[in-house]
Amino acid sequence: MVPNRTRFFTLPSRIRIFNKYVTNRLLRVFAHLSLGPFAIIRHVGRSSGKPYETVIWVWPLREGFVIALTYGSKVDWYRNMSAAGGGAVLWHKRVYVVGKPEPIDLETALPAFPALFRPIFRRAGMQDFVWMKSLASNPVTLGKAAGSPQ
Repeated sequence: MVPNRTRFFTLPSRIRIFNKYVTNRLLRVFAHLSLGPFAIIRHVGRSSGKPYETVIWVWPLREGFVIALTYGSKVDWYRNMSAAGGGAVLWHKRVYVVGKPEPIDLETALPAFPALFRPIFRRAGMQDFVWMKSLASNPVTLGKAAGSPQ
């Protein structure tokens, strides 16, 4: 029998790198189609000032979004958005201007997730979650933002 112990979960770096260069490019399609929790985080490089887009999963909670940091807090998008004080989230064909990611605990984060994910996060010992508040009362719809029909 395995002793009861607290574990902290992060995905291995090899998986993160594969996802960054392969999987995320494929998942961009789902983010643009408004399917599921897929979103695109728009952020600016801390050193380069270059704009980046990263595919992530987000779940709405109150007037913002909850994100599980499955790779931990050392990922570029998180560090970039923390340094810049925020960025933007493209989710379900709307752009939300969001503030700096704020770390939250498991109990605060869990209500945002579908019931299927909650026991998985608990069992895996997942500890890294952030909440980003939407700073604008009305998100911009993509077609309207560019002046083109939806």
